[in-house]
Amino acid sequence: MPRFFLAVSLLLSTVLVVAQNASASDPLAVSLAQKSFAALTGGLPIADVTLTGAVTWTAGSDTETGTATLEALGMDESRMDLVLSGGSRSEIRDVSTGTPLGQWTASNNSSDFFALQNCFTDPVWFFPALGSLSGGQTIVLVYIGQETRNGATVQHIRSYSTQSPGLPPPLPSVQQLSTMDFYLDAATLLPSAIVFNSHPDSDPFTNIRVEIDFSNYQAIGGVMVPLHIQRYWQGTLAVDLAITGATFNTGLSLSNFTISQ
Repeated sequence: MPRFFLAVSLLLSTVLVVAQNASASDPLAVSLAQKSFAALTGGLPIADVTLTGAVTWTAGSDTETGTATLEALGMDESRMDLVLSGGSRSEIRDVSTGTPLGQWTASNNSSDFFALQNCFTDPVWFFPALGSLSGGQTIVLVYIGQETRNGATVQHIRSYSTQSPGLPPPLPSVQQLSTMDFYLDAATLLPSAIVFNSHPDSDPFTNIRVEIDFSNYQAIGGVMVPLHIQRYWQGTLAVDLAITGATFNTGLSLSNFTISQ
């Protein structure tokens, strides 16, 4: 593990606290988020979720197809496991230790940790009911406005975290690293897209636009599930998921999301 990652991770584990004077959220943004959350969940409590389906993975000129399993436990734990024509891939996010962590494994069994600057957005990027829309003491929601996006009217709200882990210079602030933009369908308030920034491992100040698009929502067990999820990297489609199954509250174990440091 890079020395920088080790040093910052140790610092985070000892000083991660909730800011005492968090900025107040916009009442309209909170109202929209609450209505969106209710539309997604139907009022059902969700402790964990497992999505399964088909996937197309694209990296440069390489395109592979296969199956996908996406799991989430609460708001802080997630993993994506892909079984592709060229081998298996996985991504894990874990906040159970108090330090935000991420890890990927490629088809050649190589593995590495996410850079720290890429561990502050919602771990559960594929199921927005377990993300910042559900609110929390450390989440600030800001109303940006009503907009037209891809020909549809949407309500645009922004979230960021007020956690204060005391990131040392020259890292950006947690607010900058955790900012996410949610676009809610104006009629249903179901999320149609989430946009946030990723960053190169060696450069936390360079932004790489990540966009998650959700469509074809269907009710499964009383919960609205997007059956089509697409993840774009700098405008290029990288992960295309066709969801065929969803289960909730099955008692997923925290050990499913453990990251070895």
